Amino acid sequence: RLRLRKNAWIASENTSTPNKDAERADSTPDTMAGNRLSTDDHHPENGYVSSEAASPAVLRDFDGSVLPFLGGLGKFQKQLILLTWIPALFICFSQFSDNFLLAQPDYVCKYNTPIKNNVTESAVSPPIATDGVSTTLYFEGNQSEDELNNPCSCTEWNYTLHTGLVQNVVTKFNLVCDSNWKVHIAKFSLLVGSIFGYLVMGVLADWFGRQPILIISVIFILVFGLTVGLSVDVTMFSTLRFFEGFCLAGVVLSLYITRIEICPPSNRFMVTMVASFISLGGQLLMPGLAAICRDWQILQAVIICPFILMISFLCIFPESLRWLLATQDYEKAKSLVHRIIHSNRIDLESDEKGVLSELEKDLPKKPKKTCIARVVGTRNLWKNILVLCVNSLTGFGIHHCFARSMMGHEGQTPTLFQNFYAFYYITAGIAVASCLAMCPAVGFLGRRGGLLMFTILTALASLLQLGLLNLVGKYNLFQDTDVKETMNKKFSIAFSIIGMFSSHAVGNLSIFFCAEIAPTVIRGGGLGLVLASAGFGMITAPIMDLHNQKGYFLHHVIFACCTLICIICILLLPESRHQNLPETIADGEGYMRQPLLPPKKGGEQPLLLTNAELKDYSGIHETPVHQAACLDNNTANGVKSS
Repeated sequence: RLRLRKNAWIASENTSTPNKDAERADSTPDTMAGNRLSTDDHHPENGYVSSEAASPAVLRDFDGSVLPFLGGLGKFQKQLILLTWIPALFICFSQFSDNFLLAQPDYVCKYNTPIKNNVTESAVSPPIATDGVSTTLYFEGNQSEDELNNPCSCTEWNYTLHTGLVQNVVTKFNLVCDSNWKVHIAKFSLLVGSIFGYLVMGVLADWFGRQPILIISVIFILVFGLTVGLSVDVTMFSTLRFFEGFCLAGVVLSLYITRIEICPPSNRFMVTMVASFISLGGQLLMPGLAAICRDWQILQAVIICPFILMISFLCIFPESLRWLLATQDYEKAKSLVHRIIHSNRIDLESDEKGVLSELEKDLPKKPKKTCIARVVGTRNLWKNILVLCVNSLTGFGIHHCFARSMMGHEGQTPTLFQNFYAFYYITAGIAVASCLAMCPAVGFLGRRGGLLMFTILTALASLLQLGLLNLVGKYNLFQDTDVKETMNKKFSIAFSIIGMFSSHAVGNLSIFFCAEIAPTVIRGGGLGLVLASAGFGMITAPIMDLHNQKGYFLHHVIFACCTLICIICILLLPESRHQNLPETIADGEGYMRQPLLPPKKGGEQPLLLTNAELKDYSGIHETPVHQAACLDNNTANGVKSS
């Protein structure tokens, strides 16, 4: 309708008098700006999106017009992608450092009283499985009956770590016995800081840009990360780790968004998966790094110091061109476009769609920023982001349930998985296998189909582990109790491995899916919500450890029910494979749900008759009955008129 009115107005203007042309020439720029604002800047109300706002302009059609003109995945883009891959290695070091800095050791109480020749060692508590390490408390030397009944009255300890370190935070501040709960609080600090960082930095990245948030986060992570090694007590350690996690979230978020926004549609998933494999490589190298450092303070410094190299990103790391164009910051976009043209050696004559001319014409426009709160006024976009938040929360939350089931519970016979290195490398190997399986699954089934398949697999593994194992133990043909327990344990380990494999894919694919369907103007805020939800799922692990695994079965049941809800909700999501990234909220609203299975080529019925075979049925009503009825009607009308 707007287009027809515009054409009619142009036609009337062409036929108008010269005086009218002069009046139009004398119109003020403010009036013209107001007219442009009323048509181009109409925001959606209650889910309504105008057709004018949703129609792609040349500069807003980044994947279809701007990126092909700039060479697609050219030299400049490849160099920038490489710069986003390199930090993934030492970002992973910080994310997995809690497994070494806060690992529970075996501890022995050492008394200051003289030790007699008949030195005895007596275990006063059963082994406690904590982070894959069997912790046993021993007394050494002479001790009274009261000291045996109250082993935590000891004032001096001897520790044995199984993580390659000689000393860590637990042994430094004696976080055992009555102070054991402080270890779990320290584990909270990094995760809680990351959650707040994703929420805050995501909004700031949409408002100020990706590059400023990245540089500021790198500077402050150097300050807080290096200060962590100077902690004098566990309170100072936990506080500094909170701010370290906050800044680490800004680095992760900025690099992830930049990686997505610079790639063509066909390369986005591949580039993201390469970064995931580099991160998993850092996870595999972490035990060796800890064995080399030996001390937790040296390990913390080695983890943080590589971030110094990222300070150079201030000069070599540009702002996201897609974000500059989406927010109408055309002054900075123009200089960046010329920089890319010079780097990729683009021929200006190949600008068939007039990208440069359109950019010059829109230079007077002022930048417009958008907040994630605008999602509340949409119909489809907020539902898509909410579904992916629930998926990431469920995927990372139930992953811990499967990990605890694989390790076994307190009081069970120690297994191979309770060894620190065995459990650590098995977990990393499952993550590598999950990423390898995601590549063909997403390539064949798409984003929505792949996410649905892994979610169904997670739900089946969870339900079978919760229900089938009880039936196996109840209706087993073997009467031997040991045989029943052995079979039950084998089934539990098998389902746990399958569940960890599929839940890892669910969490990571939900994050990538959100980065594709969230519009560029609010991609930071949308992705921050999903990453924060993933952090809430991860934080359930130290919560369960803090309560000594009480309520573990209910915890697993709740997440199993959430996976069933996610299966239904995934069907509401659109498919983003080979689709251009949405630039505005109106474009994000245009992502509608498609059928899960593509329509068959022969499914549509062809036309019964071609245009040449169509017959004239204009006289079909000229039957005797119809003519008699018309005659009676005419006679009645004549009588009435007379």
